[in-house]
Amino acid sequence: MSPRPASAKPRSRRPAASKATARSAAPANPEPAASARATAVPPKLATTRATKPRANPAPAVIRPITRSRSTSRSAIATVDRKNEPISQFTLANIRPDTRIAPNFLIHELTRSELADRRGIANAFPSDRELRAAIHLAREVLQPIRDHFGRFTPNSVFRGHPLERALKNKPASWLSTSQHARGEACDIEIVGVSTLALANWAKDNLKAFDQIICECYDPAKGPNSGWVHISLKAPGSGENRRQLLSYIADHGRMVYVPGLRATALA
Repeated sequence: MSPRPASAKPRSRRPAASKATARSAAPANPEPAASARATAVPPKLATTRATKPRANPAPAVIRPITRSRSTSRSAIATVDRKNEPISQFTLANIRPDTRIAPNFLIHELTRSELADRRGIANAFPSDRELRAAIHLAREVLQPIRDHFGRFTPNSVFRGHPLERALKNKPASWLSTSQHARGEACDIEIVGVSTLALANWAKDNLKAFDQIICECYDPAKGPNSGWVHISLKAPGSGENRRQLLSYIADHGRMVYVPGLRATALA
């Protein structure tokens, strides 16, 4: 075998590593050049995307609707006439929700649980009874409310039909009670002794016709019974300022002078 000539240049081989490196450097799916992408999109659209990137909208905030107690109360419609002279009130211009004193509405002066149970109409028959009851509310009920706090009178005006049902009288009977004229109210206040309430009214009301401590029995508790207070309507005569108690005496109910718990003086 003859030897290879010395002048012949040996063939160089590319390192295997360089081929591998070249393969790894080339992407699997080559993308167009940046300049090609830029020219593919209209210039105006490209500028808009660059300066105003799209952002996800913020989620809407849903706030629950809350209703406070004061709001619901204020929603109750009332007609405020607490400062109007009594002479301006008539059956034709009054509404049940009319405020006739700082803390009393007109419907409170005719309300009756007995009338509600028996379906008895207990409306004022004329302007006279209406005005007398408003006068009573301002001069008797409101001062007691100012001192003792909130309360609801047991009854103020009681028409003849209600009086008959209450006292089991025939249809022809007419009551002589001051309730039937709008000149009286019955009051009891939870937590206040009935006798103490009667004495407070005696000492603090500017005017009254009668104060009667009715059906008070200390054995049944300090809240037993109620206080009857009457006040004559303006122009109907002088108030008597009479103090009485209607209490049990040897098994029967009697009227005795003064404010007291027993029939004995």
